[in-house]
Amino acid sequence: MSAASRRANAEPRWVRWTLLGVGLSFLFFFLALPLIAVFVEAFAAGVPAYIAALKDPEARSAIWLTLFVALFVLPFNVVFGVAAAWSIAKFEFRGKALLITLIDLPFAVSPVVAGLVFILIFGAQGVFGPWFAAHDIKVVFALPGIILATMFITFPFVARELIPLMQSQGKDEEEAAISLGASGWQMFWRVTLPNIKWGLLYGVILANARAMGEFGAVSVVSGHIRGETNTLPLHVEILYNEYNSVGAFAAASVLALLALVTLLAKTVVEWRMRKETEMLDAALPPGKVE
Repeated sequence: MSAASRRANAEPRWVRWTLLGVGLSFLFFFLALPLIAVFVEAFAAGVPAYIAALKDPEARSAIWLTLFVALFVLPFNVVFGVAAAWSIAKFEFRGKALLITLIDLPFAVSPVVAGLVFILIFGAQGVFGPWFAAHDIKVVFALPGIILATMFITFPFVARELIPLMQSQGKDEEEAAISLGASGWQMFWRVTLPNIKWGLLYGVILANARAMGEFGAVSVVSGHIRGETNTLPLHVEILYNEYNSVGAFAAASVLALLALVTLLAKTVVEWRMRKETEMLDAALPPGKVE
């Protein structure tokens, strides 16, 4: 790059410092400060009160239910996401545009509307409600309804992360593996999966974060039954409405810690993806572009 080009692309120092200050101020006031306030309020009555709030049976039930639902829906998200991304990226078929639209549907529909749809389908007066009631099967206001609502909200994340990745990789390696005699499963485990592993893990992290923090759809289908169908976000709302600020912020601090762990995992995955991309670029012959 010539000196004239460098001067044209260089911003004055005051502009750089102003932009940096605005960005850091935004992060502090809208991200760091609320996070600090959560922990300050959680420990406002002391550590014993904080521990007692988390030891409450309803709080423990909410924590375990949140973790269970998140872990339960992840395998389904992975299977659907990989299958959908593989189909869209590797094959041409009728209805492909419709499938992509359906995958994006949870991003466009309000979670509350999604919860109401499940009520209309599985509720007592819904389409399948009478049949489930006759067989003593509870879907709405029970664990199955929470799982279905969470699954609907989170299923696009893995697919949406893998589709552009698999499209950019093409299908040359898979075709080469098949031509050398590999079976479909061998091709998947030894070629496709290693190529998408970091993108897959990134999508899983995003889906897990959304599953743990989901409020709208779960609030509609859960019934807010204390100790049974309340997840952590719902438990926080109930305690805050009852003016139990210590308990509400203690539960919120658990969500914040889970979010920080998720953010750390996301950062590690992004770093590994970047390092692997740099290593692949360095291994290419000079002048060759992938």
